[in-house]
Amino acid sequence: MPRPEDVEASKQVRKEIARRPLDTSLMNVRVSHGVVYLTGTVKSMRGHNVDAKQEMDMFARVLRQRPGIRDVVLDLTFRG
Repeated sequence: MPRPEDVEASKQVRKEIARRPLDTSLMNVRVSHGVVYLTGTVKSMRGHNVDAKQEMDMFARVLRQRPGIRDVVLDLTFRG
């Protein structure tokens, strides 16, 4: 059973990623012992001139500064 802290962190990650101009419908979020794992496929949303990889790298840096988040692992495929 996941730790309550990990469940809450997962909810926060999903909430924050939804605010970004990215299609993350094929991305999975998992948090285990404070480590965030983002896997799957990410692409820029239509009408937004955003580099998906650069956006996710920046997002990972922001997450690493959050209390309770020990690390962020990106295992993502980026599509244009």
